[in-house]
Amino acid sequence: MSAGFTAWIDGPPRPGDPGRNGQCPVESIMLREYWRFYWPLALTGGVMVLSGQFQNGVLARYPEAVTELAVYAIASSTFGLLHAAVGFVSQMANVFARSVTGTAKTLRFVMAVSAVITVLMLMLAFTPAGAMLVGAVYDIDSAILERVTDYLKLFAPLMVIDGLRQFQLGLLVQCRMTGRVTILNIIQLTTIIVCLVSAFSAGVSAPLALVGSQIMASLVHLMLLTIVIKRDYQLPRTPEHENLRYRELLAFFAPVATTGIMFAISRPVLYALIARTPDAIVSIAAMRVGFDVATLFQVTANQFRHFFVTFGDSDLREKRLFMVIIGAGITGAMLLISMTPLSDVILADWIGIKGEVLVKAHVVLMLMCLLPGLILWRNYYHGLLMVARKTNGMAVGGMSRVLGIYVMAQLLYLVDALDYLTGTIILLLGFLVEASIVTVFCRSIRRTNFRSDVVS
Repeated sequence: MSAGFTAWIDGPPRPGDPGRNGQCPVESIMLREYWRFYWPLALTGGVMVLSGQFQNGVLARYPEAVTELAVYAIASSTFGLLHAAVGFVSQMANVFARSVTGTAKTLRFVMAVSAVITVLMLMLAFTPAGAMLVGAVYDIDSAILERVTDYLKLFAPLMVIDGLRQFQLGLLVQCRMTGRVTILNIIQLTTIIVCLVSAFSAGVSAPLALVGSQIMASLVHLMLLTIVIKRDYQLPRTPEHENLRYRELLAFFAPVATTGIMFAISRPVLYALIARTPDAIVSIAAMRVGFDVATLFQVTANQFRHFFVTFGDSDLREKRLFMVIIGAGITGAMLLISMTPLSDVILADWIGIKGEVLVKAHVVLMLMCLLPGLILWRNYYHGLLMVARKTNGMAVGGMSRVLGIYVMAQLLYLVDALDYLTGTIILLLGFLVEASIVTVFCRSIRRTNFRSDVVS
């Protein structure tokens, strides 16, 4: 691979590491370097969310499409609740896998966590108690419950596979090989699409088509990641965490895993209460589609967690300026889509929804234009907390968001005012609560650290 192409694809080298031309970088990290690092990650996030849109599009073409969308919404949200625990594994690998010992211990920790989550998933999918729990939470009848558990049984193998994938992605981001991350994720998306279309054309059932395509694509992705890591990855020149203890990994992981789980539980909390309202199936289907399209923009904002873990907490004024520019672009693109005929092209022509679900999904998507700003506000402080390795504030913020969502949704349900519209507003207010909490935590920690530095 040519040096010029590698530099363009992978962005700037790490401080202290040899530059790709053999020289150490001496210039300050500025906006252009941030962009070179960020855009492949943003593209990666968008590519992966597109797989969800193809899934929605395939589901919309099955018989009883509205029911299929609602069933998958419940099943994927339940799976996502447990899967969210490995959502921050890549950031943890970026932070701690910086020596031979640190890498080995981090990998063992990730595998142990993934195995425990897999066992929980199997219990939920295969035992009567697990089925009863899912049915009670969502208040769904036995026919729908059986279809939901069909999905959950197939989802179980993804836990260990995705734990390994996230670990290796963290190593590539640590080396700032973000362009290669994007290329590999595009291959993964292509695999999902090919498998989905092939399975649907062959008349395969919806659960096997959707989850089977995800498993196949994830295995291909894991294989390619392993090849790239073995060929190109190098540990930082200055080893860190050579005396890493599992207690340190747990102290970092537990709060961020809680944060991920709290994010994943936000939708199930809403779905569980909306499932008790009139027109529940239509409302859940519309929210599922609207939220998934909005997620295409949300994930680009979520890449700033990697941004801070990699670049640190210096030059904050430049970092804030970069985030404002990116945030304005994300929100502008989202408004362009949601408030123009492009929304009909995406929702009706591409995904294939129609009727009342289409009308309600339009409204959900327009409201969700407020989300990127809230996500960027929250992730600015998430990034600073991870750099400081004070992740407890992230967990408290996530729990506060879910509690706020539950309380607001319950109150509106009790007065018969809960529906797809108020549910979407509640979700946004929950993120506002979380952003406020992590802001208070982060500023308090930074003030304390500043005083300590002054005293010392």
